[in-house]
Amino acid sequence: MKGLGNVIAIELKLAVRDPMSAFFALAFPAVILWVKMRNGGTLPSGLPLIDAVVPMLSVFVIGLTSLVVLPATLAQYRERRVLKRLRATPASPAMIFGAQWAAHTLLAVLGTALLAAIGLAAYGMDGPVAPAGVVLAWLLGALSLGSVGLLISALVPSGRAATVVGLAVFFPMVFVSGAMSARETLPESMRAVGDLTPMAPVVQAVRAGWEGHPTSPLTLAVMAAISVVAGGVALKAFRW
Repeated sequence: MKGLGNVIAIELKLAVRDPMSAFFALAFPAVILWVKMRNGGTLPSGLPLIDAVVPMLSVFVIGLTSLVVLPATLAQYRERRVLKRLRATPASPAMIFGAQWAAHTLLAVLGTALLAAIGLAAYGMDGPVAPAGVVLAWLLGALSLGSVGLLISALVPSGRAATVVGLAVFFPMVFVSGAMSARETLPESMRAVGDLTPMAPVVQAVRAGWEGHPTSPLTLAVMAAISVVAGGVALKAFRW
């Protein structure tokens, strides 16, 4: 366990020190928050915009680290033969996946904490009504989207390909799932498409906990199922 903890700490340091990873996980969501809150306002339901935007963008951060940064990191390790060298150690594919997921989830935690701090300090945001529900939904979301990211990393041949595929998966999903614009402001047809994506249940569950609404057990089950299926396929498809 100590060895795994050291690997996670090293991978997190590498991610934070990488200018692109740090920018997209930490600075970019904060810029989006500023753009969205320039005029303030409320949603049609009367909810202050800030109390919808921060939980939405926390899912944006999860998606970016899980679907873009994580696959690119692992694919680059394969391309540079780092994984082949790890093959000679006791490290297993499950251990490598676990360390990468944990490190990139911690990176997403930093991005989410920064968003929350800005929301509280600059925009008078209220805290989540059901913090435990938010944490559960956030972690399940990180697990499900992280499993999809691991699947991408197991299938693509290079770091550049992983970045292209990750962005191609991430950006359409963000716009239709409600992670960029509140779901209630999207056209019905767009919401219907978004509901078919792995990101939609994460947005729904995180916002439900934040606003104090009951979280659907089906939504949580969907995220758990995505984690099991995508993670299992990723382990089967893993190549050193």
